[in-house]
Amino acid sequence: MCGFVGQIMNLSSYSDSANWGKEIYHRGPDDQGTYVDEYIQLGFRRLSILDVEYGQQPMSDPSGRYHLVFNGEIYNFIELRKELEESGLTFNTGSDTEVLLALYATEKEAAIHKLRGMFAFVIWDKEEKRLFAARDAFGIKPFYYNETEEGLGFASEEKSLFQPGTSTLSPQALQNYLTFQYVPGERCLLDEMEQLKPGHYMIKEPGKSPAIHQYQQLRFQPDGSKTLASSVKQTRDVLEDSVQKHMRSDVPVGAFLSGGIDSTSIVALAKKHNPDLTTFTVGFEREGYSEIDLAQETADQLGVKNIQKVITPEELIQELPNIIWHMDEPVADPAAIPNYFVAKEARKHVKVVLSGEGADELFGGYNIYREPLALKGFDYMPTFLKRGLNQLAQVFPEGMKGRSFLLRGTTPLSERYVGNAKIFDESEKKKIMMHHNKANGFTQLTERFYQEAASYDPSTQMQYIDLHTWLQGDILTVADRMTMAHSLELRVPFLDKEVFRVASTLPSHVKIARGTTKYVLRQAVKDLLPEVVINRKKLGFPVPIRHWLRDELYDWARQVIQNSPVDHLFNKQEIWKLLAQHVRQEHDHSRKLWTILVFMVWHDIYMEPSHVVDDEEAYKTNLLQNHEKHLENVPV
Repeated sequence: MCGFVGQIMNLSSYSDSANWGKEIYHRGPDDQGTYVDEYIQLGFRRLSILDVEYGQQPMSDPSGRYHLVFNGEIYNFIELRKELEESGLTFNTGSDTEVLLALYATEKEAAIHKLRGMFAFVIWDKEEKRLFAARDAFGIKPFYYNETEEGLGFASEEKSLFQPGTSTLSPQALQNYLTFQYVPGERCLLDEMEQLKPGHYMIKEPGKSPAIHQYQQLRFQPDGSKTLASSVKQTRDVLEDSVQKHMRSDVPVGAFLSGGIDSTSIVALAKKHNPDLTTFTVGFEREGYSEIDLAQETADQLGVKNIQKVITPEELIQELPNIIWHMDEPVADPAAIPNYFVAKEARKHVKVVLSGEGADELFGGYNIYREPLALKGFDYMPTFLKRGLNQLAQVFPEGMKGRSFLLRGTTPLSERYVGNAKIFDESEKKKIMMHHNKANGFTQLTERFYQEAASYDPSTQMQYIDLHTWLQGDILTVADRMTMAHSLELRVPFLDKEVFRVASTLPSHVKIARGTTKYVLRQAVKDLLPEVVINRKKLGFPVPIRHWLRDELYDWARQVIQNSPVDHLFNKQEIWKLLAQHVRQEHDHSRKLWTILVFMVWHDIYMEPSHVVDDEEAYKTNLLQNHEKHLENVPV
């Protein structure tokens, strides 16, 4: 796990790269390196995991033709290395980096289809003056770029490419953010930034526009002939194999443990390879918002060590600017908070952790996926009746029993489901935004995914939407940034190409069955887990934002709203109404308020200050002080 930054110039040039990569020191505090020639500059920060002594980057092949910077892990590098050695190649290190470089030198673009892992990498062919860059199919590892007249800049995090005073917000991205609580798709909140989409590679030559190609598309291919027994066996076998390969490391590996089936399954399988496995859990003091007791009980029954951390509201206020700085773009998922603190605790003990991200999207784990079964009766109603019921439900008071059920049942899935988080609808955004564009509705982004998933049943369509939006833009972004903030490598065994190969063929009736979700996964691991975990309701790391915004965080929220200079973007009177209604407990506006507050803090940090980047600590201090100054001497 590392970070890189670089630039390919359109014309032969040279610039000092001595300070490159300092903005992402946290991604790789163990080592740094650069490669520079007349057309390209590569900077790298290394977190040493495999071949700690000899796996430095940028790495060049023996001929000096190819030069690589690589963020991630290739879990099948041992098998790939054996193939290459059988063809006559020799290796000087024990790293997966050297295997990746040799594979590309041998097979060029075709090499990418053999990789099993998480990755974002750049390979410069000095002889042909050709850059090849690629990102893994799930989007586990980030890859940002921006194109200017001078050339193409690229980096593991946006902050390495950020140009203070010249960046502008994308109105469409901001409008999408208010719907999704993150910015979906390859576009970024900053107009000039883009992401290389998951499952894509890029070719760039000096003086030419970058050419981007898709090499893999994640598609479900449900096989209705599969039996439950065969599905369970295949699921268990592939998970055993994936966890075994994800345990490959030359430094200690731990695991996050929330007490749910996803993380507990990973821990139980990992313990087979490391009986001394250490696990990490966080929680909150408020009742109902901590899994610490259950995680400890689970850890005791599995025979693993569990280290715990309780998060206070005061710690959140203190660390929130730092959390948002590391995130690069605003992501208003409250789960970022426990992820940040559990990673901070884990890094005191290990360099690598396993986690359960991706199980819900692959195996049908969210309760919302059961909704189509509950709404099945509406499928038999004539269109005119559904239209009438929808209009009737809209005039019912918000919160009235049955209103939401009628609205959902009479609204097409493609118009109501945008993923696991839908914060503001278009009518609400029109009230709160100073410049709302009706043409920029969320369906502009989701429409093509629904078209691609048209042949699936409704539950699988929902999975497909989440796989291509929520998982990439929220879950994996939070996981990467919050762990890398503490120089901790996170590995996600569920998001493995072989696991997906099995999961993609599972029919809905083995995923959502017998009144529960992830049924096939529960059956596949039931002999490994404590009974209390098998059928437990999904919680994850819950965060008491709803309560805090009425109590401990209320004064802080008032200060942020009052002092954030975003009047050109938002109608603050509407925001004050949301806060007042929430405090009076008339409505639960916690997620809406949190989405706005996170954006305001982000705006204060990134869009207001004059950035001076001498080193990471100075950079962060400058940004955080800018946020703090807005809160000074404000009456409470």
